[in-house]
Amino acid sequence: MKQIFTTLFLSALLFTARTGYAQFDTVLRSDDQGKNLLKINVPAIAVNNFSIQYERAVGKKISAGLSFRFMPKSGLPLKSQMENLIDDDDTWDQIKDMKTSNFAFTPEVRFYFGKSVFRGFYVAPFAKIAHYTADLPDFEYDVALPPASNQAYITQKIPLSGKLNTITGGVLIGAQWKLSRLLYLDWWILGPQYGHAKGDVTGTKRLETQAERDALRDELEDIDVPFAKTEVTVDENGGRLDIKGPWAGLRAGLNLGVRF
Repeated sequence: MKQIFTTLFLSALLFTARTGYAQFDTVLRSDDQGKNLLKINVPAIAVNNFSIQYERAVGKKISAGLSFRFMPKSGLPLKSQMENLIDDDDTWDQIKDMKTSNFAFTPEVRFYFGKSVFRGFYVAPFAKIAHYTADLPDFEYDVALPPASNQAYITQKIPLSGKLNTITGGVLIGAQWKLSRLLYLDWWILGPQYGHAKGDVTGTKRLETQAERDALRDELEDIDVPFAKTEVTVDENGGRLDIKGPWAGLRAGLNLGVRF
């Protein structure tokens, strides 16, 4: 009798699972016969960012997604607009030749509030792992000269390179619409995120005098990283600024996708 009951229970469980999957599959077939979306963030291309996302339906109103963003090393995006926003000529001179790059992976789970998956407003918890780099070929610092000199200081230059790794989590609020049988529009309305960052800025150059080392240390200590802990190390071979602390950001975008 126990074996008969076990057999009946497993049969009922299998029937229920297959029925649920069949209902889910029927919803997808009656819509577009596709459980997958491949999308690209269109506005990001204007700032030299290439962002794609793969999304797959895993339930009637639930999907799982993975985004990948990549920015090849290049100059500052929207450089003329940034120059207008920065009203400090010295600051602009320091960063105008900066080269930057980044990439990020973002897994997420979406919960839709429309009639079915891929349609309507959604809430998506996500995690983000990102890596950023920056190069300043001619970072300037002023070295004080002895009193007997004809001038108070001399300007020196050192190449700086920096990297930053971040791990954050957040919740994205968005909406997705069907534009045609296969084409979809996905609007990432707002995705606040918060987490941790760790990185460093280094410069290599022979610093012969204590005055040179003190001057470089002062400039590195003046680099402002909001809310982060920083530590400066300078010796005869150059300087290093270590960065550790919280990291926050916002996720937004407008994506065009194809369903298949």
